[in-house]
Amino acid sequence: METKNDERQDRVEKLNKLRAQNINPYPATARRDFEIAQVLSKFSDLMSSGKNFYIAGRLRGLRSHGNIIFADLQDESEKIQIVLNANVIAAESMKQFSELIDLGDFLQIQGKAFQTKNGQNSIEVREWKMLTKTLRPLPDEHYGFKNEEEKLRKRYIDILLNPEIKDLIRKKEVFWSSMRDFMKKQKFTEVETPVLENTTGGADARPFTTHHNALDIDVYLRISVGELWQKKLMVAGFERTFEIGRVFRNEGISAEHAQDYTALEFYWAYANYQDGMKLVKKMYQHVAKKTFGTLRFKINGHEVDLGGKWEKYDYVKTIKKITGIDVLKADQNKIEKKLQELHIDYDRNGFNITRAIDNLWKYCRKNISGPGFLVNVPVTMEPLAKRDEKNPELVQRFQVIIAGSEMGKGYSELNDPIDQARRFNEQQKLRDAGDDEAQMKDDSFVEALEYGMPPTCGFGVSERLFSFLANKSIRECQIFPLIRPKL
Repeated sequence: METKNDERQDRVEKLNKLRAQNINPYPATARRDFEIAQVLSKFSDLMSSGKNFYIAGRLRGLRSHGNIIFADLQDESEKIQIVLNANVIAAESMKQFSELIDLGDFLQIQGKAFQTKNGQNSIEVREWKMLTKTLRPLPDEHYGFKNEEEKLRKRYIDILLNPEIKDLIRKKEVFWSSMRDFMKKQKFTEVETPVLENTTGGADARPFTTHHNALDIDVYLRISVGELWQKKLMVAGFERTFEIGRVFRNEGISAEHAQDYTALEFYWAYANYQDGMKLVKKMYQHVAKKTFGTLRFKINGHEVDLGGKWEKYDYVKTIKKITGIDVLKADQNKIEKKLQELHIDYDRNGFNITRAIDNLWKYCRKNISGPGFLVNVPVTMEPLAKRDEKNPELVQRFQVIIAGSEMGKGYSELNDPIDQARRFNEQQKLRDAGDDEAQMKDDSFVEALEYGMPPTCGFGVSERLFSFLANKSIRECQIFPLIRPKL
């Protein structure tokens, strides 16, 4: 049985023979009059005309029957059968094709449309041209590519062999383009903010650190889509901004979490979190319908109808109902004891009451199908949100809850510079105590707030929403997820 190395060597020898016969195995130019899907859609007209035309693609099937070779040529749009007949094509060209062409090679085909005896729409080949000689054989579509880790390492092959992944990639493009279209129709201005920052802001997360050689300083890769920068734009006089971009968080891998991913954030002056909830509900319905053609989803055992009623879930009341703990009154020891009683595993490094409450909530949310909004969160949980005017222990924050998880977060932005400085100082104490996910103190942002920022609603959502609606892990929905290299 021929091994992969033997097969590669055989292809290298064919490559050398092509060159020896003055055939360029990697030409720079290709001619293509139609995509294959276009050929199939206008096949009757092309066949009636009897004219030659050019197509191009990858060879995906090869069958020889005496003086006739049947093959399948595929481009991104479709696949079609091509037929090489020794009575039609030049003898030397037929011989070269038989001896030097392999499955996976890219070819340019000149021919005309015709139907075989059994009525199959095909291309009768008059001339062929090598476009790319492949040196490695493609795995068998059904039996040759089963190892999950190998699929991730050679994701391009998995995509080539799996139409479902191609469809997912296309859906993801629709997901973000429909979100962008929605925001623009709402008169939001698209902006770009820095990815490298002196201090990270906008989230509780562990950042990646790198070194800026020109300035000789350490900088961070951003953990939000420019939250503090976009709020500075509110100070600058913009009233509606949004950004879609990459975010980087140096955290664990799970079905819901990636270390670099795409997210959207918007900021809306003269609006509060109540306005934000109304806008977000409309945006999610619009994006879901455009991307998946439905508002009804089955996600991780949950049935979710984005077109139905969106509930409101009280953070404090929900936790108390499920665990018996009042997070506004309980101390860290009491909450930690409850975590242990519920067999909830948690990271002890930098552990504090904020992390304790967060772990308790994550336990409670698992059985909430949604859709709905989580509200009335304690002020200790959100250093950038405005306090609730009726109860200053809480903040005006909302989170979208779908299928037991959080699918976006927004709030009435804190624009009181004195309160913001105080909360940054509290976050700094947590960092000094070992909590490297606590937010960094940003004096430049506080200074910007002192020049005045209007009442503003901000909101962010990541590609986790797409993966949930597709009912897949976030890694499955990324084109090239990060994977540890082979040793």
